Amino acid sequence: MEKVTIGVDGMSCGHCKAAVEGALSSLEGVTSAMVSLSEKNVVVEYDPSKVTLEGLKEEIENNGYDVM
Repeated sequence: MEKVTIGVDGMSCGHCKAAVEGALSSLEGVTSAMVSLSEKNVVVEYDPSKVTLEGLKEEIENNGYDVM
């Protein structure tokens, strides 16, 4: 397992938090995704043999948020 912190711009409320966490958690290989609205990031724990960092960033962008 690897853990990475990804900066995310455009999240402002609980719905945004739930959308990003839900999208990432639905990916195969992701064991946890925890958004911090105040720090504008998400900490993701994942299996790099199943999903790449680029794949995580792509999923965030596909849900309408910008990766910083």
